[in-house]
Amino acid sequence: MNQSQNTIPYLFRCPISLDLFEDPVTLCTGQTYDRSNIEKWLAAGNLTCPVTMQKLHDPTIVPNHTLRHLIDQWLQLGPQFESGNGNSATAAIHHLSALKHTLESQDSSLENKLQALEKIKALPDQYCSFNKSFFLQLDFLSLLLELVFGRLEAQVSNHQMHFIELAICCILKLLPLGNLEPLNMIKDESKLATFLLLFEKGTTLVKTSLCHLIESTSSSQTEELCSILGNSHKLVHEIVLAVHQNNKVSEDAIRGMSALCSLQSNRESLVRGGAIDGIMTCIISERRQKNMAPVAMGIVEKLLEVESAKEELVNYPNVIKILVNMVFKVSDQECSDSAVGILLIICHDFESAREEAIEYGVLTRLLLLLQSQCGATTKSKARMLLKLLRSKMD
Repeated sequence: MNQSQNTIPYLFRCPISLDLFEDPVTLCTGQTYDRSNIEKWLAAGNLTCPVTMQKLHDPTIVPNHTLRHLIDQWLQLGPQFESGNGNSATAAIHHLSALKHTLESQDSSLENKLQALEKIKALPDQYCSFNKSFFLQLDFLSLLLELVFGRLEAQVSNHQMHFIELAICCILKLLPLGNLEPLNMIKDESKLATFLLLFEKGTTLVKTSLCHLIESTSSSQTEELCSILGNSHKLVHEIVLAVHQNNKVSEDAIRGMSALCSLQSNRESLVRGGAIDGIMTCIISERRQKNMAPVAMGIVEKLLEVESAKEELVNYPNVIKILVNMVFKVSDQECSDSAVGILLIICHDFESAREEAIEYGVLTRLLLLLQSQCGATTKSKARMLLKLLRSKMD
């Protein structure tokens, strides 16, 4: 081996021997060791992970092919791998490995960990994308999630809350790199409890960041987590409260609610938790209407699949007038589409809704909408609503 001990990246060293990996394997704790070293450790009767000292619920070792490939590439390229500026592969490995070591080491002070998080947060998106394989191999996302949701003291100091804010910002920064599977650790009962506590007691930045995390759970990789969150009465209650707020949190809460609403199994829970009232409050707020109305209207349309949501919506003050006024909005075709869809549903079921819609001039607005440049789906809904209203007038 022609690489000196000092130039071996931290990522490429076995934590037991500190030598370059020859046959890297991973334990159930996520820690990687050289096969011969960890087999000796286990053969000696040890039932814990040497680095974390966690008890091994499964002693199986799995070959780490990704790390093996990175080491082979490093050995083959030699000086070429080291060439260039600070963005070279070796420099990136050293830098990221050092940051991870600082964050996971029990010997690191809170101040040092805060500095490490600040450095991750400051990394350019291009750098993160270019070094995607290193971030994934180092399992940064799992580490950050564990730091945030692993354990939360009853009393959180300002420094600790700042640490949580930074860590969640770093999590959000790494989510676009791909693998969302680590988010599923939040399904764990204790981590879910921490998530809910942070949503309830956290700062504005923590709450908005958690809303972004919820938004990410609409992926197929995290569908079960999305279902768990959407059926948590406490979380739904907190999100509805956040929607009612007249600030940035409400906008992010609406996006989070939209993600939860993407799963049909979550919709009844959202309705029971007061989502209709919260969303309608958002829609009638002039200050937020321009930005969030399309998303909010889309949520309402989906929630109307739940029977009790129809009754609740019809009983909302001036709701028919609000919806009719949104039927023909030249600058916002998404709102027009949802408004027509919502009116179609409630006018079908409620005579009072039909009478009010006609009184507020919905027929004229529908005719104008049909003559506009709106999409084919919107026009189809408009024709169905016109036909429904005319049939009831005869």
